[in-house]
Amino acid sequence: MTDPHIIRFESVTKQYDDGLTVLKKIDFEIERGKFYTLLGPSGCGKTTILRMIAGFMEPTEGSIYLGGRVINKVPPEKRQVNTVFQDYALFPHLNVFENVAFGLRIKKMKPNVIAAKVTEALNMVNLDGYENRAITEMSGGQRQRVAIARAIVNEPEVLLLDEPLSALDLKLRTEMQYVLRELQQRLGITFIFVTHDQEEALAMSDYIFVMNQGRIEQSGTPNDIYDEPINRFVADFIGESNIVPGVMIEDYRVEFNGRRFECVDAGLRPNEPIEIVVRPEDLEITTPEAGKMQVRVDSQLFRGVHYEISCYDDSGQEWLVHSTKRAEVGAQIGLTFDPEAIHVMRFGETEEEFDRRLEAYEEDEDAGVPVHER
Repeated sequence: MTDPHIIRFESVTKQYDDGLTVLKKIDFEIERGKFYTLLGPSGCGKTTILRMIAGFMEPTEGSIYLGGRVINKVPPEKRQVNTVFQDYALFPHLNVFENVAFGLRIKKMKPNVIAAKVTEALNMVNLDGYENRAITEMSGGQRQRVAIARAIVNEPEVLLLDEPLSALDLKLRTEMQYVLRELQQRLGITFIFVTHDQEEALAMSDYIFVMNQGRIEQSGTPNDIYDEPINRFVADFIGESNIVPGVMIEDYRVEFNGRRFECVDAGLRPNEPIEIVVRPEDLEITTPEAGKMQVRVDSQLFRGVHYEISCYDDSGQEWLVHSTKRAEVGAQIGLTFDPEAIHVMRFGETEEEFDRRLEAYEEDEDAGVPVHER
């Protein structure tokens, strides 16, 4: 039976000669035929992971598997992996056809086979008829497509993309997001995409690894990451959030902002200090009397699809609201929200600890263990 995991990292650490550790015992698995994203701020280790998969760098400790085989010492040219770089790395003295055909010529394929494969690859990235165009005459978006065509023409098992859209303007970036996602689904190969752009990651990925300081803070689908952040870093890094201190009174009941509210979280200790996350789009503007909270509008910006409204409650806590309703600066308004809008986070909890807590809670619930004994 074929292993569904095309890549696996086992306790991978990378430390440079000067003592700087950029990866700290990383463990993860990547399935075949999906779009994965390594997401995080600069210096978090995401490009280091990509370079290790490509073979440009070896781990200090641990093992990297490709197709079930350890590849720590396997040179880049012996791996069924291709990379699309941030700067495209195209040959300016070669035209579009020859750039795409370069790897095939190295493999000494027959001219008619090369011509057919290059034509097919250019068709996939919507560059039909550009075969003889000079690279210097191409726009940024077109050069990016050439780089992608050059990578896919070799039919790799894994395509690595190292922040390939960062040099493009907003409109081109959005267009290329659609191109890459459609291409991945069409080819059915594994894409591993590196970015620090949260919107890019959420829009394109089947699965996201959120990284911070050489570790994976959380992994999951875009919905998992956005709706159920593990800790403050993830909640703050993925989208915009209102994060406030609170207390888990009991299962499905929390206290924050001086009041108690129903929620959908469970499995924590009674009266445990926690952090509360409420996304700006989950806050609804209403009259002060009808609101679960009363706030005063401090500022308002129109963002095209919604108003971004900054408010403060009586304790001085800021609340960010995204609403299609316009508010009046200086006015007192009410904010209301559903129990599902409240997300509870335990202080400093890791993904492993979170998973163990949920498993233990489910086991206790099945066994009928009272809440106060958990």
